Order: sequence, then C-alpha cells, then structure tokens
Amino acid sequence: MVARDFALPDLGEGLTESELVSWHVAVGDTVELNQTLAEVETAKALVELPSPFAGVITKLYAEPGTTVQVGAPIVGFDIEGAAGETAVASDAAPKPEREPVLVGYGPPIEGGGRPARRARKGASTLPAPAAAPAPDPLLKVGAVPPPPAAVADVHPEETPRSTPPVRKLARDLGVDLAGIKGTGDKGLITRVDVEAASAGAVPKPATTVVAAGDTVRESRTPIQGVRKYTAAAMVQSAFTAPHASEFLTIDVTPTMELIATLKESSAFRGKRLNLLTVVAKALCISAGRNPSVNSRWDDKAQEIIQFHYINLGIATATPRGLMVPNIKDAGELDLVRLADELTSLVETAKAGTASPAELSGGTISITNIGSFGIDAGTPILNTGEAMILALGAVKRMPWEYRGEIALRQVLTLSVSFDHRLVDGEQGSRFLADVGAILANPAVLLAMI
Repeated sequence: MVARDFALPDLGEGLTESELVSWHVAVGDTVELNQTLAEVETAKALVELPSPFAGVITKLYAEPGTTVQVGAPIVGFDIEGAAGETAVASDAAPKPEREPVLVGYGPPIEGGGRPARRARKGASTLPAPAAAPAPDPLLKVGAVPPPPAAVADVHPEETPRSTPPVRKLARDLGVDLAGIKGTGDKGLITRVDVEAASAGAVPKPATTVVAAGDTVRESRTPIQGVRKYTAAAMVQSAFTAPHASEFLTIDVTPTMELIATLKESSAFRGKRLNLLTVVAKALCISAGRNPSVNSRWDDKAQEIIQFHYINLGIATATPRGLMVPNIKDAGELDLVRLADELTSLVETAKAGTASPAELSGGTISITNIGSFGIDAGTPILNTGEAMILALGAVKRMPWEYRGEIALRQVLTLSVSFDHRLVDGEQGSRFLADVGAILANPAVLLAMI
C-alpha cells in the first residue's frame, strides 16, 4: 500500500478556492476510481469531486463548511499496487494511471506529471532556489506527486496571501495588503478584511446563537457559499456601475392569448411555454435593435466591449441562494428551443447542478419578480452587464381598450442599466421595443 494525497483541483473559471459542503466518504472507506468523494461549492456552482484513485481513505483534511485553497490537500488515500522500488528497476516505463478528467486535474502528461513543490522535514521556510527538483524514483511515471508539507504560509519577503479579486479590490480601495492580518483559512486575506481595513474597522468572528433561557432571541450564520459571493458581486455592481432605472406598464392581453393558442399547437405540445419565454424572445430582438444594452465596460483596458451574441441570464431563486445561469447564444434560438433551454436551465440551477460555465459569460439578464406577486422593482445589474429587465406580475385591472374601460391583463416592466454604456434614449427605446412586442406580438413582423 502506498500513501497518496489528493489536492483540490482548479474547478475552472480561474477560481482559487472552494468551500467544502459535505463528505460522501469517511476514513476507512474503500473507494473506486471516479467515485464521488465530496461536494464543494465555488463562487459559481456546487461541484462533485470524483476520486482520482481506487483505494482506502486514510484522512480527510477539511471539515464541512471550511474554505479550501486550490492545490491544498483535501483527502488522503492508501493505494494498493502503486509504484514502488520494483517499478524503478523495470526497463519499461509503467503506463500512467487512469484519472478522471476534471478541469485543472486531467490525465497526467507522459513523463511530465504535474508540478508540485516539496518541503523536507526540518527544511528552512525560506524560498527554495529556482532549480528543478530531482525526480522521485519511487513515483510511477505520470503519477501525482504528494502535496507539500505544511510550511509557513506567509514569508516576510512574499506578498500577503490573497486571491486575485481581493487584490484588485485592495487596489481599487487604496488598501495596502501588507498591513492586513488575514482572518481567512491559514491567514488568507479575504474581501471582508480589505473592506474592514478600508473602513478602519476590524472584522469580528461570527457567533452561532444568542439565547435567553429556552428561547432563542437571535441567531447568526457565517457569510459563506453562494450568499457570500452574491453579496460581493452585488456590492461591486452597485458601487462601480452607475445604475439608472425606468418602468413601463402595458396591456399584455394579446401576448397571453397568443401563449394560450401556441400551447395547443403541435410544436409546443409537452413544452413549458409561458410569459417568461416570450419576454426572453422579445428581449433578444430588442437588444439586437439597441446594441448598447448588450455590452460591457472594461475599466482596466478602458474599452467598451460590444457583444454580437446574446448569452441571456435568468435570475433564479434556489435553495442555495440567487443564481444567474445563462442561455448561450439565446438570440439564435427560435421560441420552441428557447422554451426548452429555459426549462432545462432553471431546473438545473434549482437542483444545484449548474456548471461554472453555465453560470458565467452572461451578457444581459432577466429577473422574473412577478413569480412572487411583485409588480415592479429596481433590479441590480448582474456584474459586468449593461442591462437587466425585471418582469412584474400579470394582473387583471381596468384599462382603456378601444376607447372604453375593460378588464385587461396588465404588467409592469422595469429595467436598470449602466449609464456609462447606455444613454437614457437607448434604454428607453429598448424598453419601448420590449413593451411593443408584448402589447402587440404582430409588430414583430416589422422588427425582424
């Protein structure tokens, strides 16, 4: 039996850490290759970690609820039949072990393995000379080297430990990371630390419950997981993009009648066609006519990025918090395919199985606040996007119709837009186009 450790891989999208949600194994369990070891939560999604080895679990390095850095060991194995001294004596190079293909942790390259830093017992904590380490003769060709031994995380001559987004935040706020003591895992400087330093405050550790007798008077929950990342994104959006909002109340009775008719057609039999589907199509058409709403402000490059495709984000309330998965190239889809994509996307997000790719790369978004009975609101932009459309509740109310007062199905559309990218005229024309389509779907013939 040979001991091996599995380090947390890069799960994509440049993420540098993940929160361990739950273990699917325990010490002493025998696991197979690709068997699910744990669930981890990134800023984007809940991800299952498959086992890279078949063997016996010897150690779990992290408890559920803790944050683990990419590259840090997460689970230890005893592997039967792994490379040993007899393998070194063989003239033929052994065949690399099969491993699951996971972003940042795919099959090893023949003869190359994966880079890893080693620390010998009793070695100095000063940085090692920049020389390539000699290969370990006990390792099988292409096998993953064991993780580094625990050493001091922050060296006097190194930059304080933090993630790229936190370093950018520190630069934006004018905060010197060298003067901050990190409160994160192993001294990691977090966004909260930087914001506290900027405000001159010291972050306090969260408590669990404050009770009086048998009555719980208040409870506190650590800010982590999706809630933590959503909050950071909303703060960044609110304080970097100058929001402007507009509202439009319209009679959507013709659209509701059209939906009822389409549901009876063979093309939509068994499909989940609803108002959100039609609004999504109307948004795509209107964005094509008003391209500034489908753009991004690149502050670093001092450029405006104009998208010639639409990745339509759908704000979705899930048990884990707010998520905005997006439909890739939504502008290229007809109404039938758009209905299918919307159904699949929302179900995947609510089940917590949306991938980081599905939760990244959006260019414009919709939030359906009407599903909660809300008439209108001022939504906050999804970070990096120029426009978000809020769809209110459809309600029957008195409305002027053909010179008389009649009960009609009415809703309010709300938009928020980044005023750096979208002028008031452009935002108004976009909203008017969406409203015109919903008030009279026949106007589409004049738009496309």
